[in-house]
Formats: sequence, C-alpha cells, structure tokens
Amino acid sequence: MSRLLPLLSWLAFPIYAWQGIGVRLRTQRLLPAEGPVTHAIPGQGAPVRLLVLGDSSVASVGIARTDGGIAALLAAMLARDTGRPVTGRAAGFNSATATQLRDVVVPNLAHDGWTHIVVSVGTNDAKNFHTVARFKRDFGGLLYGLRAKFPAARIVWSPVIDMTTVPALPPLLARILEIRAQAINAMGTRLCHERGAVPASRLPVEDPALGFSTDGFHASEAGYRAWAEHLLPLIELPAAEALASASVAEEDRQ
Repeated sequence: MSRLLPLLSWLAFPIYAWQGIGVRLRTQRLLPAEGPVTHAIPGQGAPVRLLVLGDSSVASVGIARTDGGIAALLAAMLARDTGRPVTGRAAGFNSATATQLRDVVVPNLAHDGWTHIVVSVGTNDAKNFHTVARFKRDFGGLLYGLRAKFPAARIVWSPVIDMTTVPALPPLLARILEIRAQAINAMGTRLCHERGAVPASRLPVEDPALGFSTDGFHASEAGYRAWAEHLLPLIELPAAEALASASVAEEDRQ
C-alpha cells in the first residue's frame, strides 16, 4: 500500500475521534470469559506446548467460557489431529498493545517449554493510532523478546482483520482504521520474516453476523472456531514434523 495513506489518515483524525467516542459509548463492554486459561489434553508421545499471547481476543472476550476460545480450540484440534498430549495456555489481556506485551507480559511469563507460540496483536495499536514506526519498535522488540526467552519455539503472528468487516464500526471510521491496519500488517509481516516468526494471512470474515459477538467487535463462538481453523495449518504440520523428529531421536537414544 502507499506510504502516503497512513500519513493522510491523520487528516481524518477528528472524524476518527468523534466517531470513536460514539462507538465507545454505544458498544457493550464485555469482560474476559470465565474459566481456566490453561487446557491440558492427554495423548501419546512428545508433548505439544502451545502459548497464545495477545489482546482481549486471546482472553476470549465475547463468549462465556474460555473452552470456546482460541487457545483451547487450537489445543483440542492439535490433540485430535496428532494424538499427542497438548497443553494450551492463553495469556490475553483487554486493550493490550505490542508495547504492553513486550514490556509487561513477556518478562513475567514462566519458562514453561513452549514449543509453539501464537501472537495476536496489532488491533489496539491500529485503533490507538500508533504510528508504523512505533509498531516497528514495539512489535519488533516483542518478537526479539519471545525469541530470546523461547529460542526453540515456532512463533506465528495473527494479523489484524479487515476493519471494514467489523459490525460495530461505522463505514467511515472502519475505512480510516483499515488504512491503519493495513500499514500495521505490512510492517508486522516484514518483521516476522526478519526475526524468525511466521505471519499468518488475514482471517477472512465471510459472515459478520455469525462471526462477531453481541458487541459487534469481538468474535463469537463461531468466529473463534473459524480463527482456530485458519491458524491450525501453520501450527499442525510443523508440529507433526518436529514431533516425528523428536520421536526418532528418542528411539535412537534407546
């Protein structure tokens, strides 16, 4: 996309501010889902340990129970398809930005031997009008921090969805935020390639009425399931390959 568009979007900042206040006043404020943040599924062989890190969507905001959230669904799908024991942990927080994940969350994560990490961040950075330069610094630092702390993990980043598909947003506001989201996604993809992570493609939103919760912003149960199915191929094949290698190595030692 043209580098001028994000700059020109600042001219629309008064519209963003005015319509954004209206959306905030009208939109139902939902809390994170109830239930455990860690989900363990038994199986045979080398374990898969999956950390899902990010914003309110990772906290399963929009649904009632965490077992319908992205971490629990991915863990269940991986266990189903690999037959291996899988532990899925959600570390998600309302309104989290790349800065907060980098500076507050990652330093406080335990060294739990995560084999796979899914990162969902960027929506609040776009929504808060963070510049691309700031996102480069913050998200880039987040990737460095994750790679330094969990050097063997496969890291997958889930980018910002098309903001024009979000039901809670008026069309003009959605278009302004979409310009910001595209710029964030372009930089995020570049950083992933440079810093040892895998960028996913954008989650397609086929039916907003089905895919979004009652607040028109967060995912519904169907939306979380579609998201998990979208990310699964980026995790599943490499997981199967890594686990097969681990099994061969274990047999060689015996």
